Amino acid sequence: MAESNTKEKVSPERQKQLLRAIPKVDEFLAWVGSVPEVPKILIKNAVRETLAEQRQAILAGGVLNADNLTKEALLPKFRKRLDRKLAPNFQSLINATGVVVHTNLGRSLLPQAAMDWIVQVGSRYSNLEFDLKTGRRGSRYSLVEDLLCELTGAEAALVVNNNAAAVLLVLETLAAGREVIVSRGQLVEIGGSFRIPDVMAKSGAKLVEVGATNRTHLRDYEAAINEQTAMLLKVHASNFRIIGFTKEVSTEDMVKLGSRYGLSVMEDLGSGCFVDLSKYGLTGEPTVGEVIKAGIDVVTFSGDKMLGGPQAGIILGKKEIVDRVKKNPMNRALRIDKFTLAGLEAILRLYFDEETALSSIPTLAMLTAPYETVEKRAKKLLRRIKKGLASHCDVRLVPAESRVGGGALPEQSLASCAVALAPSDRSLNSLEKALRTANPPVIGRLEDDRMLLDIRTVADDEVPLLAQVLLGVFEAA
Repeated sequence: MAESNTKEKVSPERQKQLLRAIPKVDEFLAWVGSVPEVPKILIKNAVRETLAEQRQAILAGGVLNADNLTKEALLPKFRKRLDRKLAPNFQSLINATGVVVHTNLGRSLLPQAAMDWIVQVGSRYSNLEFDLKTGRRGSRYSLVEDLLCELTGAEAALVVNNNAAAVLLVLETLAAGREVIVSRGQLVEIGGSFRIPDVMAKSGAKLVEVGATNRTHLRDYEAAINEQTAMLLKVHASNFRIIGFTKEVSTEDMVKLGSRYGLSVMEDLGSGCFVDLSKYGLTGEPTVGEVIKAGIDVVTFSGDKMLGGPQAGIILGKKEIVDRVKKNPMNRALRIDKFTLAGLEAILRLYFDEETALSSIPTLAMLTAPYETVEKRAKKLLRRIKKGLASHCDVRLVPAESRVGGGALPEQSLASCAVALAPSDRSLNSLEKALRTANPPVIGRLEDDRMLLDIRTVADDEVPLLAQVLLGVFEAA
């Protein structure tokens, strides 16, 4: 007779009997036998963890009798645990959120050309720090510096591991122990609790806030300049906007002011862009080339946002300034590896032809894809799943709004098309979990009592796979 589920009815004596009934590790291993191509240490650890789980359940007063400790009862638990151990922690997934540069889902996707080049240089020796012309030690930064300068008009360039590192390195080099003047309205916090004031403090620079939250004038900067001032700083507001009665000083005016007082002027673009996206119906943002042309001393931005490349922090500007930054000992701690360099070089070469960049770089392609293209892809998915899901949920196409993401263009929405699922045999939360834990995982968004799968961020070759996952999830119910 099965025991009750209540903790109180499991007596101490009964607990002792159950603990003695737990099989020994060697006995369990004999049940398992050999598992081809699985390391023995993982098998043994899975066995120990399975048995430990049963021991804890007994001590907690859970429902257990001798039947729960048999070979037939324990082997399925062991296999599930072993499967979890063998599954990679880092997985690819289908992004159906409609957020193009999704920080939590890996930000920008790399084009095939970049991935091919990463494999090529990663699987063979390379000239990472070897000058093939002279036969002597070279600089890894030179592999992309000329490309960055040619594309933007900058005199010099340096790449570190992310934009926070770029900002920290520049400030520590140029302003440690001195004052940096910045508009109060630009002291923002972005994802991961990254705050400009905190980075400035770590660099040793002293923050001087000027202006009001919504309006800062050139005279505010000028009034704060003194013998301790090292730099004027302009910060892109990223995922934050102040609208209405506002005023911000232009890069050109800040450069003129800095020149008048002999001060460096720095701009943190956050998410740098090489293409004028206003030509393609998106909100206009200053391109990196335009900022360089305005005469800025140094500009920093990310490589894995609007640029569409790998994670990197890019520093461009006047040669004298960038050379000083390169010599900072901190640079070695923040340098990029060969995989980032390979991916970045491949991305940069695509930008020499704007049309090629727009079609080949996934981030740009998704941002500029017309609604009709997204709708056509959504209809392909609908045709594959509608019949199979008909008895489980209501399935239909609905208009949706995608977002740029990554802290870029926060006011920009992109007209999109989504497949909306309204399940009749389960809750929305259980559907969300089932998709999130599928193979591969599918991440959508819950909106208006439906699961929306925004197709703007689903690639053409992912449509059959997404359909397969959806059909499998509902068939398994």
